[in-house]
Amino acid sequence: MEVESGKRSDRPQLAAALAACKRLKARLVVAKLDRLARNVAFISRHMESGVEFVAADMPFANKLTIHILAAVAEHEREAISARTKAALAAAKARGVKLGGPKLREAQLHGIASNKANADRFAANVMPVIEQIKATGVMSLRAISRALNARGIATARGGVWTPVQVTAVLRRVSV
Repeated sequence: MEVESGKRSDRPQLAAALAACKRLKARLVVAKLDRLARNVAFISRHMESGVEFVAADMPFANKLTIHILAAVAEHEREAISARTKAALAAAKARGVKLGGPKLREAQLHGIASNKANADRFAANVMPVIEQIKATGVMSLRAISRALNARGIATARGGVWTPVQVTAVLRRVSV
């Protein structure tokens, strides 16, 4: 199931569905024609690709109807865009500050949360690094290899590199 806008034409889920339909000689079912696309050329290209499709909101629509409805949907997309741009420009001219008023607050909260998570992760992995160092392993590369050998994932679930070991050591020593 895809929930992308019909305005976009670069849609990997749709491309995969169309490819599967072509391979299986199946029919693509979409909820609404204007969710498939709001672009006549896009609809036309897919009609000519050999993949049949049906819109659940108009199951008996023929090719002519689909072309006309695609043209109407494209026109509506352009009209919506023009109205939105005009409304935003008018609001800006009136001095309305656009964007969420709490955006900076949310950014700062996110930064603080990320820092706290990184600090917590570093504090949890530092005893393991100390154990590795106690065995005589001192180079960053050797420590990263030892962490990987023990099956300890990085904070993002990846494998350790010397750069990541350095980051943990710096974070703990601050």
